[in-house]
Amino acid sequence: MKLYSYWRSSTSYRVRAALNLKGVSYETVPVDLVAGEQLSGDYAALNPARGVPVLVLDDGTALTQSMAILDYIEATWPDPALLPAGPVARAQVMAAAHVIATDIHPVNNTRVIRRLSESFGAAEEQQAAWMCHWMAQGFAAVEEMVSGDTAFAFAEAPGLADLCITAQVYNARRRGLDMDPFPNLARIEKNCLAVPAIKAAHPDNQPKAKGAVWAA
Repeated sequence: MKLYSYWRSSTSYRVRAALNLKGVSYETVPVDLVAGEQLSGDYAALNPARGVPVLVLDDGTALTQSMAILDYIEATWPDPALLPAGPVARAQVMAAAHVIATDIHPVNNTRVIRRLSESFGAAEEQQAAWMCHWMAQGFAAVEEMVSGDTAFAFAEAPGLADLCITAQVYNARRRGLDMDPFPNLARIEKNCLAVPAIKAAHPDNQPKAKGAVWAA
């Protein structure tokens, strides 16, 4: 399999971490979002939404949208489980994950920030303030949703919510968001990064060279 991703992309980070946790081998194909490689005709044919990640299966099937890819990964490689079996517990984990994936990320992604700059003249510090505003708002909700009594968001092992949280906290730290008001989320990130499979998915451990292919 091949995973088309951008090294700093939080959505790609989630998927890398899930594949690593489940011991699934894949090749990483970098897509430079800053350079606009996602807008090329060839890439648009692979993913009409022109985003990352894209997981290309061995038979050539291209899966898009990180949460859909994560659902496929969970269904195909169920161990270790990223979601609990019980319907209520499962819904609670999904709710926390979706605050990150649907409330925070869509208003903070590259195309939105570029639009703020190009159409409204937002300077770099204004762009950062925009992102931090939405991250802080979403984090305040998730901070109350997760457990304060477990090593991870809802259990003693990392799950779907943990992967979404950890990837978004990376962005938060990069943009200078104060994490002191969110001790649960900071704890979750720390514990996740102590897991070798998740640490290996961290942006700093990804290939950055244009056109590079990396086996994982």
